[in-house]
Amino acid sequence: MPTSNIRICDNGHKYYKSSDCPVCPICEQERKPGSGFLSLLSAPARRALENNGITTLEQLSTYSEKEILKLHGMGPASIPKLRAALEEYGLSFRN
Repeated sequence: MPTSNIRICDNGHKYYKSSDCPVCPICEQERKPGSGFLSLLSAPARRALENNGITTLEQLSTYSEKEILKLHGMGPASIPKLRAALEEYGLSFRN
């Protein structure tokens, strides 16, 4: 890998990135929850919810699927996972 793309995060992790994205993949993996609905998601999708204050299924249920898909970092592959997590607790997306 070219050394021009090596980065070092605030925690001292060295990683390569070809984009301008400032997120350290090592830190992000360490932050990933071990359980709960957020653990089912990719890092960008998880951050999209967290950055918008959505950290519980109850909070998620106040949004429509369309609203969630508009969040930066959220992709269509996450919707079935979120829908299943909501249904498991008798909840659903807002219509």
